[in-house]
This record gives sequence, C-alpha cells and structure tokens, in this order.
Amino acid sequence: MRQSNAKGQLFLEPEIEVEGWLTTLSADLIDDYALIQLYCDHATSEQFHSEFKTDLDLERLPSGKFDTNDLVMAFAVLAYNMLRYMGLKGLMGKDAPVRHKAKRRRLKTVIQEMMYIACRMVSSGRRLTLRFGKHCPGFKAFTCVYGST
Repeated sequence: MRQSNAKGQLFLEPEIEVEGWLTTLSADLIDDYALIQLYCDHATSEQFHSEFKTDLDLERLPSGKFDTNDLVMAFAVLAYNMLRYMGLKGLMGKDAPVRHKAKRRRLKTVIQEMMYIACRMVSSGRRLTLRFGKHCPGFKAFTCVYGST
C-alpha cells in the first residue's frame, strides 16, 4: 500500500496493489507453493523461445501445411540442441574467444564464434582436413568440440 507517489505527492486514498494468478489447475492437484514454483523460470523459458525464433530465423514457418512445418521444427530442434552443446563444450572454457563469464552462450554467439570461422578444406593423402588461420581466435574452441565427439 502506497501513501504517495515517487515525487512525494500524497494520495487522497492510498494506492493498493494486488498480485494474483488465475489457473485452471484444480486445488487438489497442486498447492499454492508448487504453483508459484512453476512460474519461477518463466522469463528463462521466454528467453529460450526468443532464441529459437530469432537466432534460428523461425519467426515465420515456411509452409501452410502442418506436416512440412512439423519437419522444419524437428530439424530446428536438432540444430538448436547441437548449437547449445557446442556452446557449452567450446565457449565455456578458459580458452574460449568470448571475454566475459556466463553460464551459457546464446545461439547467436555460438554461430558467430564457431560457425563463421574462416578455414580452407585441403585434400592431401586421401584425407580431407580443415586449415585454419595462424591466429584464429576460435580454433581452440573448435578443436575442443571436435575432439570431444
């Protein structure tokens, strides 16, 4: 309950703020505390959803047919999980090219730091190898992910 605004102006009647949630879950299925715990990571879920849409460029699905969009989403989930794994394995160590500490990297960062690495594919002795630049900042992260598979 507030008696005045941010500038100190007094209210004639106090301002009362009430926070409440509506749910269709029955009271015998879940109690109040468990319901609040369901909403604790709601913002994190929204961030993952945003990454999935924007970083994988899936803001609009390509077809009007459900089966086609289902296949596109299945491939997108595979790509999302692979990029998340690469971000955890390659960009979280001490040799990572990104400077600041974090628990995980956004997909956009993983794509920029590990997918956009300039290299050449060289065929020599019946083997294909990738040649990176001498001072490539993402080489150690790339070899960390490649060596762990």
